[in-house]
Order: sequence, then structure tokens, then C-alpha cells
Amino acid sequence: MLAIAGGGYFVYWSQHPIIGDEIEAIEFTIAPGSGAHAAGQQIAEAGVPIEPLLFNLLARVTNKSSKLKAGAYELKPGTTPLRLIDQLVRGEFAQEQLTIIEGWTFRQMRAAIAAHKGLKHDTVALSDKEVMSAIGSEYKLPEGMFFPDTYLFAKGASDLQIYKQAHAMLLSRLNEAWDKRDPALPYKTPYEALTMASIVEKETGQKSERGMIAGVFVNRLKLGMLLQTDPTVIYGMGNRYDGKIRKSDLETDTPYNTYTRTGLPPTPIALPGVQSLAAALAPAKTPALYFVSKGNGTSQFSDNLTDHNRAVNKYQR
Repeated sequence: MLAIAGGGYFVYWSQHPIIGDEIEAIEFTIAPGSGAHAAGQQIAEAGVPIEPLLFNLLARVTNKSSKLKAGAYELKPGTTPLRLIDQLVRGEFAQEQLTIIEGWTFRQMRAAIAAHKGLKHDTVALSDKEVMSAIGSEYKLPEGMFFPDTYLFAKGASDLQIYKQAHAMLLSRLNEAWDKRDPALPYKTPYEALTMASIVEKETGQKSERGMIAGVFVNRLKLGMLLQTDPTVIYGMGNRYDGKIRKSDLETDTPYNTYTRTGLPPTPIALPGVQSLAAALAPAKTPALYFVSKGNGTSQFSDNLTDHNRAVNKYQR
């Protein structure tokens, strides 16, 4: 009778939630090489109200004691011991996330990754070029080479995982858009298209205008005109930029000053999103060569300098 009663309790225990909805999720970590007994102790020591001996017994009777995966986990309200065992076998680690914003520079991306407490920071002491080498990239310069998105990862994962995922995603999206491009576009390589996409990303927050802005810059490239885009000048100023761009800045030559140098700058100037990539490789068919901000987030496009000067006088002066 005692055995039957004990067995009944064990079955009830294995199927009953460990913590109720009134308790917040509890984080715990299973060390590498831990068996079911050690895992049960580590879970209990983390504050999970579970009996290690019963946990060990449950793992054994379900033939899963040797299949538990090490890592960081989170016990959520409503989880039963049986569900917990499955969680450990499947390696359903505690999930963290990091969002990389469209238009960020690589410096901003590195700062966000370095500040994330859920990551293991293996790249802090590495230079930008060393980061690119560590992720196995054929590119040496990182600017623009990572796709802005929200990335999920197991708590405690190496920050290299984020760099690898974001870089692989960027290459995938870039190559996909490149393969569908109009062969008449004035880009020699996908990297040049990426550079254009980064300029489009920084020139406007209006998604509906990105194709037109790309169209203007493509027209200028084809004609050998200066691109004359402020975001490249600002990027070339580096730490000298204080939130204002002056006439002297436009006249000071740098590799990124598109008021003094024709063609595209030597590298991207930001991390472009998918819509800017699409705009750069499928720009609007337009005769426009100029645009000016209306001051309300939209732009006025012009086909000739006379109309452009009128628009500048109307909206900027």
C-alpha cells in the first residue's frame, strides 16, 4: 500500500506545476558534464522548489538522465517536472534578444552588443578588423556589413554569434537583391550597391521615398555628377561632427566628402535595412537629379537646377 501511495504521489508530483502563476520565472544554469543528480541539485540551489532526488528519479524512469543539455534556462510558471525534463533534453535555453537598428553605424552596433548583459563578451578586446576575421568574413572593413534586425540567442551565448548571424544575413539579403538587379545600374560590385543602400538609409526615414532618392543618386552616378549628400560628409567628419554641418565642412576634403569627390565613398556609412537595399538595386525610374527636404519628413524632387533652386528657396530659406 505504501508503495502504491508513493507511486501515486510521484506521478502526481511529476505532472503538477513546480511554481504557480504568482511566482516570477526562475533562472538556473546546468553546468557541462552534469548528470541528472547534479542537475537536480543545481536547479534546487538556484531557488527552484524541486526535490533533487525526485528529479533524478524522474530523469531515470523516463530514460533521459544522460540526455540533459548544459546551458542557461528559465523555469516559467506552470512548468511541471516532466516538462522541465523535456526542456533540458531539447536544450530550450533561456532566450535573450538584441535589436540592431537600421541606420546605425558599426560603432553603435558594437556599443549595443558590448552593453548587453545576456551575452558573453568575447570581442571586447578585438579591433574591428579582428572581429571580421573572427567571424570568418572575407571583408576586412565592417561598416555596413551587418543586417539590422532582432536576433534571439541563448543567455550567455558568445557575442560572436550575433556578429556571425547579422553578417550572414546581410550577405544573403545583399546577394539576393544583387541577383535581381537591373544590369544597367552603375555598380561594379555588390559592395558598391551596399554603399549606395547605406546612403539611402541615412538620407531619409520615409520608406516611400527611398526608391526616388536612390533613383536621383543613380542618375548622378551615370552622369558623373557629384552626389553631394550630407550623410557621407558627416560620416567622414567622425568625432568632429557636433550635430551641425557647416559650409567649411562641405569644403573640407575627405574620402567621404561627396561634395569634393565624384562617385561613391570608399565604404558604406551605416547599416542599411532591407528596404534601402531594395531601393539601391531597384531604384525608381525618374529623370530627377535633385531633391530637398520640405521640413516635414518628405522631399521635393526636381529634374533641373532651376527648379531645384526654387524648391530650396521655398523650403529651406
